[in-house]
Amino acid sequence: MLNTAIIMGRLTADPELRKTTSGLSVTSFTVAVERNYKSGEERQADFINVVAWRGTADFVSTYFKKGQMIAVQGSIQTRNYEDKNGNKRTAVEIVADNVSFCGSKAESGNTYGAARQETPAVSYQSADAGSFSVLPDDNQGFPFGSDDDEGLPF
Repeated sequence: MLNTAIIMGRLTADPELRKTTSGLSVTSFTVAVERNYKSGEERQADFINVVAWRGTADFVSTYFKKGQMIAVQGSIQTRNYEDKNGNKRTAVEIVADNVSFCGSKAESGNTYGAARQETPAVSYQSADAGSFSVLPDDNQGFPFGSDDDEGLPF
């Protein structure tokens, strides 16, 4: 089975970071995504709800502001709830796994300028830290030889 969603659009409001009772970071935000249109037609947009957790939530709430372009990759999630009046409702949202900056520097202005200069990455992808391993600085154990490229197969 496959459940992947990728959207790119503009934030409709500044993302606000919240913490769960157990201390997990979470933020919810809405992305306005333009629909395809033909010349002479009125532009329309879909407003898609997104939720981000942990480091992704911290990243989004720190570096993104209302009106900025954002790309979101994640999975679609539905959940049922009951509103104030006792009516059953269904919420549809994207749970973000990866978020990235989009658009030009001029377009985004100075809303995150100083903070972004300190940050080498322009996207955040949540991952299990245990799935990574540190590579050695030297070539010991490298299957094709040493610093000279004689052992490389290409």
